Amino acid sequence: MNMKKYVAEAVGTMFLVLMGCGSAVLAGGHVGFLGIAFAFGLTVMVMVYAIGPISGCHINPAITVAMWVNKKIDGTDAAWYIVFQCVGAVIGAAVLLAVAYGLPGYHAGVQGLGQNGFGLASPDKYGLVAGAIAEFVLTALFLFVIFGATSKKAPAGFAGIAIGLALTLIHIVGIPVTGVSVNPARSFGPALILALGGYGTALSQLWLFIVAPILGGIFGGWMWNQVDSDSAPASKPSKK
Repeated sequence: MNMKKYVAEAVGTMFLVLMGCGSAVLAGGHVGFLGIAFAFGLTVMVMVYAIGPISGCHINPAITVAMWVNKKIDGTDAAWYIVFQCVGAVIGAAVLLAVAYGLPGYHAGVQGLGQNGFGLASPDKYGLVAGAIAEFVLTALFLFVIFGATSKKAPAGFAGIAIGLALTLIHIVGIPVTGVSVNPARSFGPALILALGGYGTALSQLWLFIVAPILGGIFGGWMWNQVDSDSAPASKPSKK
């Protein structure tokens, strides 16, 4: 059991929730959706370089499951990664709540914690079906980029930039729909902290932000395997 890897995942996920969701809660009125999108993307980018050499910087159960399905991580590590990612997300959300309550007039039941939602809980009131499609497709595309950026043929040292910018693009498009999860741990932390305070519907809607990103992540890995020459079966020699 390599605790350094698991702790790195917890710290990385805590940082993602604190910076990403924090940009929405503490700075959203100043930076808008575009600023929030860059906060999430930049956080992932810097974490790739900070903890990538230690744990691979998943900080996202959808990534961990996709990597496990593609045999890039074993089952034991995958399980512990997810546990520590969720713990880190809860810590990040708790720290964010503590800071937010320093703002006069802040109320978690009104301003929230950057949680994800659909229907009335969606930023622009998108419904369940639209939210599910968005989370599935955006996570699939995110994993497609991750597999490509970390493949043997990709330019060395640039994976963090590609992955961070991909997440930024995903948030620019997806924030109005669900607030963008593409990461079950990122959704779990704020939802749990809000539920412990008796606020909102985030915990009751959490299932969507677990199921859709995980299935989307698996599909994204499958898509990459269809175009990656290293994953394709060797062609049979033609008969002459």
